[in-house]
Amino acid sequence: MTNRRVLPSHSPTRRAAGLLAGLALGVALLSGCGSEGASTDCGLDACTVTFDRGVEASATILGVEAKLIGAQGDQVTVEVAGEQLSLTVGQQATEVGGLAVTLDSVTDQQVKIRVARGAAS
Repeated sequence: MTNRRVLPSHSPTRRAAGLLAGLALGVALLSGCGSEGASTDCGLDACTVTFDRGVEASATILGVEAKLIGAQGDQVTVEVAGEQLSLTVGQQATEVGGLAVTLDSVTDQQVKIRVARGAAS
């Protein structure tokens, strides 16, 4: 006769909570996003950063830091991966450090840029 140790089963609620915590951690690690005065929406190869105007706004995305330097009219100056870029809405992507940076929109309250891995298209 073999003695077997019976492990207590975890409740479905506990398993679901553990799964959700693991998924949240995985998403945070994959996106590599963090921000101050900005919000980020990241996927595997691209992030959209929405900077709040009137504050020191920055975000860490795809392993680099992006900062809003200034905005005037439809022209915006941002710093991405240590390089300052002047962008306008509708302009073709600007490449910096293997990333393609575009300006999506500018309002009185916010500036929205997109940063993607790969060459500018």
